[in-house]
Amino acid sequence: MRIGADVGGTFTDVVVLDGRGNLSTQKVPSTPPHFEEAVIQAIGAWLGSTAISGARVREVAHGTTVATNAVLERRGARTALVTTKGFRDVLELRRIRVPVLYDWFFQKPRELVERYLRFEVDERILADGDVQAALRESELWDLKKKLEQEAVQSVAVCFLHAYAYPEHEMMVGRFLRKHLPHLTVSLSSEILPERNEYERTATVVVNAYVRPVMRGYLSALRRNLRRMEIEAPLLIMQSAGGLTPEEDAASRPVFILESGPAAGVLAAATTASKAGLPNLITFDMGGTTAKASMIEQGRLGYHSEYEVGASLSTGSRLMGGSGELIRAPSLDIAEVGAGGGSLAYLDRAGGLHVGPRSAGAVPGPACYRRGGREPTVTDANVVLGYVRPGPLADGQVHVDPAAARRAIQDRIAGPLGIGLLEAAEGIHRIANTRVMKALREVSTERGRDPREFVLMAFGGSGPIHAAGLAEDLSVQRVMVPALPGLFSALGLLYSDVERHGVRSCLLAIENLRPREIEQLREALEKEMLAWFRRGRYSVEPVQLAFSVDMRIRGQTSEINVPLPGGPLTPQDVDALCQSFEDEHERLYGHRSAAGHTVEVLAVRLVGKAVRDRTEGVLQPLELQGETAPSRTAYFGSRWGAIDTPVVTRASLREVTQGPLLIDEYDSTIVVPPATRVWLDDLQNVVMEGAGSHQ
Repeated sequence: MRIGADVGGTFTDVVVLDGRGNLSTQKVPSTPPHFEEAVIQAIGAWLGSTAISGARVREVAHGTTVATNAVLERRGARTALVTTKGFRDVLELRRIRVPVLYDWFFQKPRELVERYLRFEVDERILADGDVQAALRESELWDLKKKLEQEAVQSVAVCFLHAYAYPEHEMMVGRFLRKHLPHLTVSLSSEILPERNEYERTATVVVNAYVRPVMRGYLSALRRNLRRMEIEAPLLIMQSAGGLTPEEDAASRPVFILESGPAAGVLAAATTASKAGLPNLITFDMGGTTAKASMIEQGRLGYHSEYEVGASLSTGSRLMGGSGELIRAPSLDIAEVGAGGGSLAYLDRAGGLHVGPRSAGAVPGPACYRRGGREPTVTDANVVLGYVRPGPLADGQVHVDPAAARRAIQDRIAGPLGIGLLEAAEGIHRIANTRVMKALREVSTERGRDPREFVLMAFGGSGPIHAAGLAEDLSVQRVMVPALPGLFSALGLLYSDVERHGVRSCLLAIENLRPREIEQLREALEKEMLAWFRRGRYSVEPVQLAFSVDMRIRGQTSEINVPLPGGPLTPQDVDALCQSFEDEHERLYGHRSAAGHTVEVLAVRLVGKAVRDRTEGVLQPLELQGETAPSRTAYFGSRWGAIDTPVVTRASLREVTQGPLLIDEYDSTIVVPPATRVWLDDLQNVVMEGAGSHQ
């Protein structure tokens, strides 16, 4: 038995796969702030319903937002920063970036470490390795006293040029771990051995800030698993995809901040590969956020940095500065605060807004009858007839249409003097507009034509909004996989154990000798395979993928380019430069001018321990309770309210014309009028001409 457990803003999903490919599921409301309680509750309910011993579980794969929430809600540990004398304010100065041009009222996010907790040490190693100021032990004793006086819980250490010369950082680490063993200590040379002072400082600070929180969460989860006789490895999904052991996640939590979104993209990649689709835009809309990513020619997109807590959380080259910068590998995912639980409200001028505030799991949308009174996107979809009334999923939630109508009428329609359906449609369309930011960020803003891609929609709310979004994005085909509301949890079971490594350098391409790259590559490979051996993974099936970060000299951002395996030749270096120029032209519209130097900034390695797994074709789950043969659904001013047939996925035997509502165990697929829909051989619902109702 292998278990995948994904914690979302509204629901926690657990899927169980046995050795024959049979799938079991459990969906329960999330339990903030103690999210592990919902995971244990769901696993316990599944064990109780099957009478299977926990000792038979071979692996627990987990995607969690605990670290992200700690940053967003400022609930991390009391953290101190130790840095080189003169660099105390790097964290506060940041980069000169703002998310909105010409906004004179923009306020930078408050630092995770206040200035009085940022301590300078009189040490300095120069860029060539010469020691200008040696680290004195007397300063370390003074530092110890200050940390004790301030009741610090976690320490981040970031010294100048420690990415290449980590000796002083290691001395501080050994001293603090010996004399203040109750502290967690994060060294930038261990977390992020890359150049750029602000990025390295910001990343190690976030790691230190969330590390005690993550360690406590994983310890509590492990204790509860043992009570159920589950001693199997606990693997955590990373931001860059792939699983990592709980020990690594506890010590380097900055690498798992985007844990949940990554799992959904991996599941989409697996599904697209089976369906023979090389080009895909993924759209994951849950209870709190909507996420988008791109799969091109079967390859996942990666980015070396992103922001947590930004209005558009992504590695966008066009905006930034509104969140906490993380310089760590991640799947290239754009995220906005728009989900089923996003609150709809009026500003003082009577303007209608949706999100980013969310009703979350508690109290949830008004229609869930769990104490929520403010209208949400889910309430609007209930009023529009898209979401069926009655019990959802395993009966954990009961949808009350009267409560949804009351919330929208009292808070939106009444104050604006408009009709109930008009207000609900406005909420739905504004939510779509917010989501389009993420979809365009990963497609048109990257120089890609969305018409060449299929939109794969999942998450509890994704299939409801997919058709309208496809029309706005000019996407011709939409695919909704089986079990869309549980799709991210399934992605955990499709994943392998993965590790990312990096070595900084600064090499001009015209003077580059292939051996210089090979030496960095060999050092990375040796370190990578040693890590897998320590984790008792066989190194024979470990797949290694190398790449390099490149830029035109003077640029502040770089482009990652795949690096071929085997001995490098001058021709390989020329091909590398050509690949960089091609991608640069696609992203920015031009190539480097004659005489401009192209530089290699870093060599990266992704190691993946590929394991044998049993995966069957996903089958849709049966609905709970009675389902009406039709519902009145509103499809905009063009079509109005239509008595719309309600069917199940399994009943789609042939190509059918919309309007149609496909009720699922965990979602509803909205098929607008004049849209063709059918079921493919892999149980995916496919729509063409989607969104033509607008």
